[in-house]
Amino acid sequence: MTLSGPFPAIGVIIPAFRAEKHILKVLAGIPHFVTFIIVVDDCSPDHTAELVRSCLDSRIFLILHEKNQGVGGAMITGYAKAVELGAKIIVKMDSDDQMDPAYLVPLIVPILMNQADYTKGNRFLHIDELKSMPLIRRIGNAALSFLTKAASGYWNIFDPTNGYTAIHASIIPLLDTDRVHPRFFFESSMLMELGMIRAVVQDVHIPAKYQNEVSSLSEWKALLEFPPRLLIGFLHRLFIQYFVRDFGVFSLLLILGLGFSAFGLFFGLYHWYHSSITRTIASTGTVMIAVLPLILGWQLLIQCITVDMQNVSQEPLHTGVDVLEKLYREFDE
Repeated sequence: MTLSGPFPAIGVIIPAFRAEKHILKVLAGIPHFVTFIIVVDDCSPDHTAELVRSCLDSRIFLILHEKNQGVGGAMITGYAKAVELGAKIIVKMDSDDQMDPAYLVPLIVPILMNQADYTKGNRFLHIDELKSMPLIRRIGNAALSFLTKAASGYWNIFDPTNGYTAIHASIIPLLDTDRVHPRFFFESSMLMELGMIRAVVQDVHIPAKYQNEVSSLSEWKALLEFPPRLLIGFLHRLFIQYFVRDFGVFSLLLILGLGFSAFGLFFGLYHWYHSSITRTIASTGTVMIAVLPLILGWQLLIQCITVDMQNVSQEPLHTGVDVLEKLYREFDE
């Protein structure tokens, strides 16, 4: 597949809070082909805004939040501004200088090649480069990645908390931004919302880069607070995708799997309790009536996962939007 037409406008959004230490270095590293640089000062109490204003780069647009809204809130503001300016591809780059601008090109290539609507960094694609990542982060990312796969439906991705992302601008209006988390859960909630509209998400190899900065999000806090949110997202996705918008093989397998599992579990517990009270041993037939539905139920639920994994969207949404925009332009002319 080859690129066609003029090179699209690219916008980079930098959500900034207490960023005075690195913001100038980050801005200086933005490649020349980037059309717009949008810095969202999220009510930062330091001199971040003053430093941004001191830059002579005409591509920079500074937005000031009067109240701290978190990284998610800053990104929603930035997305709206980037769309207003006419950006076609919008990149998120943090202000802590942990995202190498050299990887901006491979990050946007799958979108330019019409292979994805949204791309994100993955620090786990090359094992040797993970030595710089703290062990607790590796463990936490592995656990959260599996839960995020289930919650979003993107079984083909990993490293969900990676904040180095790019998105085609036409996807922004399709998102329910009210459901995007304004703070630390932003990246994961974005994946869940992208899953709801069936956008194509692709991982891009970006090596881990850690300096002496302390993460604003505790790994233990993430492991405690993310799972409940991901569980709610998982249940919401299953209900909408397989029972509201469609009712197919997955829906039937899920109902039968849960039904058989529940019957086997409660039947077995009841007779186990009855045997413990009466001090009698349950018959072989009673045990089999409990065990067989459990085995069958779990087999059906495992098959559900297989069906869901095969249901990952493969056709980017923005290609259809681009065609419609082209038709509208030709019609106006």
